[in-house]
Amino acid sequence: MDFVLAPLPQASVPIADSQSRFPVHRIYCVGQNYAEHVREMGGDPSKTRPVFFSKPADAVVINNDPVSYPLATENLHYEAELVVALKSGGRNLSIEESKTTVYGYGVGIDFTRRDLQAKCKSLGQPWDVAKGFDQSAPISAIKPAELCPSVESSRIWLSVNGEIKQDGNTDDMIWNVASIIAELSNFFELKAGDLIYTGTPSGVGPVVAGDKLLAGIEGVGELSVAMTALL
Repeated sequence: MDFVLAPLPQASVPIADSQSRFPVHRIYCVGQNYAEHVREMGGDPSKTRPVFFSKPADAVVINNDPVSYPLATENLHYEAELVVALKSGGRNLSIEESKTTVYGYGVGIDFTRRDLQAKCKSLGQPWDVAKGFDQSAPISAIKPAELCPSVESSRIWLSVNGEIKQDGNTDDMIWNVASIIAELSNFFELKAGDLIYTGTPSGVGPVVAGDKLLAGIEGVGELSVAMTALL
């Protein structure tokens, strides 16, 4: 097959303790999935349902690779998240079917241009420019699901320059992993290679060039990110 332009490389993520890699098809994200985070953003978790948005597949940044401070923002926020990697998919999946689609888990950071998000919200506009930008989805190596038996009841945390900023537990998610997959499959045909960022606990805040972030989930792994000035 001839292309008029050279195809870009396939986005992929390492598999923990392996030479293999996970090819990324799409990145889906869940917003407002931890009650305390909903409250810190000014919402009411009893009246707010988790929401879906997406990021480009090539927004992934592999563990220890630097992240450039992005364009068009003066208020970039971190959000530590459990990431689910799918080995299969489908449409209109049941909870039980959803459980069989998971390949493994990783630690992710959903970077958010918070000032742009606030502007979009005030105007009733989509969040795309606030969420789906370059290098907005750092991720650790993916650990196979059978090696993460307690993933939905594990400490999730993030530090900035050695100071803990987020410290929660994945059992605080409003929707658990299977519920997220089932609900998402009502809107999209999920595929092998999809990543799902499942939401963040409270404690989100700003970062600047020069900051060093370390995020972790007990039993899954850690993710290190160094922020650099925009080149």
